[in-house]
Amino acid sequence: MHIWTVCRADGAFVTNDPARLDFDFIHASLTGSYWSAGISREMVEKAARHSVAIGLYDFNCFQIGYCRVITDHVSFAYLADVWVDPQRRGGGLGTFLVESVVMRPEWSGLRRFLLFTADAHGLYAKFGFRGLEMPERAMVRAASAG
Repeated sequence: MHIWTVCRADGAFVTNDPARLDFDFIHASLTGSYWSAGISREMVEKAARHSVAIGLYDFNCFQIGYCRVITDHVSFAYLADVWVDPQRRGGGLGTFLVESVVMRPEWSGLRRFLLFTADAHGLYAKFGFRGLEMPERAMVRAASAG
């Protein structure tokens, strides 16, 4: 895996270096989110291992954000678990995290980059995300359907 880092002028940085991930922070963040409420630490770590896990860090190298990308690196990617510490929001860090991820050169040729959100449509719209053009072509299989 190629390790990359994107730095901001104030010292904040985004990297896919798995050695930097703070799973205490990540688990606490995700277990309190609306989309992963109560998720186990084991599940968080497994999801990270099977994704491109990306951390957002402040100038002191403390983790303050997280997301992951599930992708085949050719045609499709799914952006998931985007999180910035609530005490650090409002300074453009979420924008920096998302931009650093979706603008990666290795993903520039993807046919689709998908995500789901209940409350951050404006953030993602800055980077070209929009509602499904033909939602009648999309389907989802619930975990309990099997």
